[in-house]
Parts: sequence; C-alpha cells; structure tokens
Amino acid sequence: MTDDLDRIMAVMARAFDPAWGEAWNRRQVDDALTLGNCHYFLISAQGKPVGPEEEAAGFSLSRTGYEEEELLLLAVMPEYRRLGLGRSLLDALKQSASQRGAKRLLLEMRRGNPAERLYSSTGFYQIGERKDYYRLLHGERLDALTFACDID
Repeated sequence: MTDDLDRIMAVMARAFDPAWGEAWNRRQVDDALTLGNCHYFLISAQGKPVGPEEEAAGFSLSRTGYEEEELLLLAVMPEYRRLGLGRSLLDALKQSASQRGAKRLLLEMRRGNPAERLYSSTGFYQIGERKDYYRLLHGERLDALTFACDID
C-alpha cells in the first residue's frame, strides 16, 4: 500500500492546480485509507489497472456508506486527459461500489470545475448546492455542487 500511496500522491501533485486548494496531503489520504471504508483504484496510461512497477496515470478514491459510495477524489495526469481514463475510472468505481452494495454514487465539486462535463456524460445529475462553500487561497468563495449517479 505504501507504493500505491506514493503513486496516488504523484498523480495528485501533477493533476490538481494548487490555486484551487483541492489536493489532499499525504496524511489525509493515508488516514482515509486506514479507516477501512475508503477504496482506491489506480489506472495506467493504457486504461488498465497499474502493475507493480508501473506509473499511475490516474486514480479514484471513494468512501463506502450504507447503499451509497462517495467519490472523494478523481484525478488524471494532464498529459493523459481526454483519452477516456476518467471515464474508465468512473466505470471501475461503479462496478466496485455496486459489489459493495451501493445503489448510487455521490460527489461534490466546486462550481466551474471542468470535470463536470465528464460527470454529466457518465450519468451524474445535480442534487444540491452549497453557496460560498469553498474558499480559495486568495479569499474568493465558490459554491459547491453535489451530484448523484444511480448505479444500475
């Protein structure tokens, strides 16, 4: 798991723009995974699960709850975007969450996040909004949007 944590952190360092303050630190990710109800998936640039010595091109991190799974983080390195890896990560999450008994997926993101196009195209629909929820490093506040996706 330590090697996987290193790979998650390597993707996160490249995939998240620091201006938004969305990336988690190593301790946050490690603590989440230690809880036992959080799950991750690493994907290679070829869209397959990563091998033992392979670099990850993306990952997802989720948390299981009663009949729901919450997508906490999803990231793809910039040079591998628009190749279907995000969609592959979401497909893998839907399958594994369903096996854990989830009936739907939830996620929350800042208004204006370009990933909204991906989520909408894979069955997510908006179910809520939190005004001024996120605060950026320079003080600006942004709304949080909550989405759900029913798992077939």
